[in-house]
Amino acid sequence: ELLIYLVVLDCNRIMERSLILVGGGGHCKSVIEAAESAGYTIKGILDISSRVGEKVLDYTIIGTDDDIFLYTEDCDFIVTLGFIKDASLRIHLHDKIEKAGGHLATVIASTAHISRYAKLGEGTVVLHQACINAGARVGKGCIINTFANIEHDTVIGDYCHISTGVMVNGDCKVGKNSFIGSHSVLINGIAICDKVIISADSFIRKNILKAGVYINN
Repeated sequence: ELLIYLVVLDCNRIMERSLILVGGGGHCKSVIEAAESAGYTIKGILDISSRVGEKVLDYTIIGTDDDIFLYTEDCDFIVTLGFIKDASLRIHLHDKIEKAGGHLATVIASTAHISRYAKLGEGTVVLHQACINAGARVGKGCIINTFANIEHDTVIGDYCHISTGVMVNGDCKVGKNSFIGSHSVLINGIAICDKVIISADSFIRKNILKAGVYINN
């Protein structure tokens, strides 16, 4: 698993290489805002063929994911498709980018706080006002949404979506391909297995050992 120390994030690479966004829906707008705030130049968006030529905010849909190979030399990529029922389509797009020789960016909004002792995987997006505290590890291709808090020594697996306002307390472990709904709270030391979906406003006080959908308490 590739992990990146944010303290040595190469700012020159950000300025020299433009971003290609893959997925032009609502989540794309949030990523655009974060990327602009972090100093990225956005070259364009890839989406389905029927949308080519449309704009998302100020940026044009310039092709489809079959065109990824056209931009691998000069651009980095970020998947801007949200977590739709599961992470499978996001994983498919990440794999397609990597097989084409593309490099996945890690986008961190200017107002997010990332401890210099935290680690992030490539392809992860951290949106505005999110906090990732000391000793935390966030895997590849994750979405850490607006106002989410990842506390000390917590491990977030690959391709998770930690939604708006979620509080993941210290020493938790969230398995890969999981979704934690808005304003949910995980108490200290909770372990969640892979492929778990937790509804909004849930309070998680026990370990979750079986994949599935969990609601409220």
